[in-house]
Amino acid sequence: MAKLVAAFGSSHSVMLPATLEDWLTRFREADKRLPFFDREGKRITFNDVLAQAPANAETFITPAAITARFNDVQQAMEQLKVAIEAAKLDALVIVGDDQYELFHDRLMPAISIYYGATIRNAARKPVAEGDWYRRAQMRRYEENADVHYPCHAPLALHLIEGLTEREFDVTALASLADDQHEGHAYSFIHRWYLQDQGVPIVPVFMNTYNPPNPPTPKRCARFGAALQSLIAEFPGDQRVGILASGGLSHFVVEEEMDRAIIAALERKDIEYLASLDPRRLKAGSSEIRNWIVIAAAAMDLDLYWSSYTPGYRTPALTGTGLAFAAWR
Repeated sequence: MAKLVAAFGSSHSVMLPATLEDWLTRFREADKRLPFFDREGKRITFNDVLAQAPANAETFITPAAITARFNDVQQAMEQLKVAIEAAKLDALVIVGDDQYELFHDRLMPAISIYYGATIRNAARKPVAEGDWYRRAQMRRYEENADVHYPCHAPLALHLIEGLTEREFDVTALASLADDQHEGHAYSFIHRWYLQDQGVPIVPVFMNTYNPPNPPTPKRCARFGAALQSLIAEFPGDQRVGILASGGLSHFVVEEEMDRAIIAALERKDIEYLASLDPRRLKAGSSEIRNWIVIAAAAMDLDLYWSSYTPGYRTPALTGTGLAFAAWR
């Protein structure tokens, strides 16, 4: 039977394909246009966030501090790539989210699984001169031509059928429309970690962002436990990994919450993770749900390495909690 031999977590923020110069200067203006929420889930403005920043906020965004964080993140991504390759996987289940790339408000499933034989990542599109943000986004796409990455359709079907038997109402995707391609939660993983490895993936989509139907943290934990048991029931001598794509807190960096989550991952405290207040999981912080899924699936594994960088980039301490982790 198959065995879940490894688990991983990785942020996929646009900060990761962005340049050091972007980190140092360009996010300061861009962040003013982002959606922000308070701890009760109510929409607030950048100026509201700025008003709540500590008096010493500027010390976190000096050029030296930002450069050090940038370098730490580059090293963490390289270390995670090595860890994934060392696991020698036959399949990798990627738990990510869709941000109006495949799904829209007219149809927004809570949980979906793709079971096609391959999935396409598109070639990069031309970027207008000076559009640094779009340039960074395009680095998640292919340099010259579309690439059709392998998927593990038999494992995907096994998960869909088994989850249905366990009373999870999963939306099944057999293919994408001609004008669709994998979203950034998956293309980032392919481009940064799976290049030249040829590992077939199973794309799992959690609706983390979009109301009214994001799964609750408790539901995410139950879902992860179900994935764990179903992988163990899959026929054949297969080495399977599972990876959470996204998170942690953003677009306000909540370093205290992020570090508490990582501590809970280390001690396998699913009860803590399942009890997180959904009102705190808004905007990019909603992707913490993907990590809850992985934590529950990886209960028989140990978290042996993690890296956390609070990606502060403005005087309001907006940015992204950039996290990377590996279990075995």
